[in-house]
Amino acid sequence: MRKLRNAAVWEMVHKERRELVRDLRNIHGDLWQTPSLCPGWSVHDVLAHLVDTAQTSRRSFARRMIAARLDFDKDNETGVRRGRQEDPTETLAAMQAAIELTRTPPAAPATRLVEAFVHGQDIRQPLGIQAVYPIMGVLDALAFQVRTSVAMGGGKQRAQHVRLVAADADFATGSGAEVRGSAIDLLLAVSGRPVGPGRLQGLGAHFFR
Repeated sequence: MRKLRNAAVWEMVHKERRELVRDLRNIHGDLWQTPSLCPGWSVHDVLAHLVDTAQTSRRSFARRMIAARLDFDKDNETGVRRGRQEDPTETLAAMQAAIELTRTPPAAPATRLVEAFVHGQDIRQPLGIQAVYPIMGVLDALAFQVRTSVAMGGGKQRAQHVRLVAADADFATGSGAEVRGSAIDLLLAVSGRPVGPGRLQGLGAHFFR
């Protein structure tokens, strides 16, 4: 599969940020504390994380990792506290202001797509918000996740011993028992997120339950 160019990646990321802001404008009160698909984080926390990562440059990321003693989880928790405003609408306003930013840690461009799509679903699914994601971007993110270690935020170990087949695109990867589902559901599964009953099919689907 041909990788997307950087310009195309950023175009998709900016579009996803813009649409997420639009989708969250009518969220009020206790709904912001709804548990997200990301364990231990509310939907407000995930939004704060997205604000923080959108504002993080290569240089600032290096400084942060030194401060966190190379502990990614610790850095993420610090980032959530930094990006999270007391009033969720202010966090949303910060996301609005960050839409067009192209800052990034020293990582592959596909990581920006993983961030946008997976965290987008972390927020939307628990709130019952439907979304359609660009298939080429999702496939790029999925291909990146299956070759990247879980320790580095990927899903390589989760995808071992199965063959992932996208039901909505000409895409298959891996060997073993087949797991068939939409590209976005496959991306969520290899990223360690729960996927609803019946959304993954095949003899290997039980690996993701």
